[in-house]
Amino acid sequence: MAALFISDLHLTARRPAKLALFRELLRRAAGRVEALYILGDLFEVWVGDDDDTPPYTEIIDALLAFSAGGAPLYVMRGNRDFLMGARFEQLSGARLLPDPHVAELYGQRVLLMHGDLLCTRDRDYQDFRDKVRNPRWQRRFLSLPLFLRKLLGRFARLRSRLALRGKPAYLMDVDPAAVERSMREHGVRLLIHGHTHRPAVHALDIDGQPARRVVLGDWYEQDSALLLDAGGPQLMRVTDCLRRLG
Repeated sequence: MAALFISDLHLTARRPAKLALFRELLRRAAGRVEALYILGDLFEVWVGDDDDTPPYTEIIDALLAFSAGGAPLYVMRGNRDFLMGARFEQLSGARLLPDPHVAELYGQRVLLMHGDLLCTRDRDYQDFRDKVRNPRWQRRFLSLPLFLRKLLGRFARLRSRLALRGKPAYLMDVDPAAVERSMREHGVRLLIHGHTHRPAVHALDIDGQPARRVVLGDWYEQDSALLLDAGGPQLMRVTDCLRRLG
């Protein structure tokens, strides 16, 4: 069996086809993969574990059904759902992973990241990330009434979309120097991440040794899934993954 990786699903009621695809992937993967890793941005927006707006409860119930099957379920916070906490873990059966995280898989160390930490050339974003990942900021935000957090979440998404229009493409991609630095620091030859919405397998050279960086696609137009086993990583569309899982 293999480990399954997905990222950047951005699930929302406005995209019911992707919700259905996600449920089907969980159903097929149950009992057929050794573990499932979701590397950030499972939700389009997440303003706290107390938000039970549809389809959030449906998604969490599907995660719990998968985790009840016995395979470990790991979830990493992304830039859309960095407020996931202990209640989310309890309800879904998932274990929240730190970012970055090194997993020992099939005889090798694998570096897992959401990917936004690698976009170091976008200083405005990195400053914003530092602010909202601060525990004090999060406590203040989560103390607000849910309706107000939802309004602020929608406003933040609008402002983010407007800001992205004016940014050059290179700012929204990873900095190659940051990639090499992170892989060297953690002593790995395989990095798996999402965030940039540019699915690909990149061949690298780290200190004279061959290495790979696998980028998971988003679930807007170019959804992807990664199966990793002793033979190495296999990046594919989700529909192809469903056929592989049987």
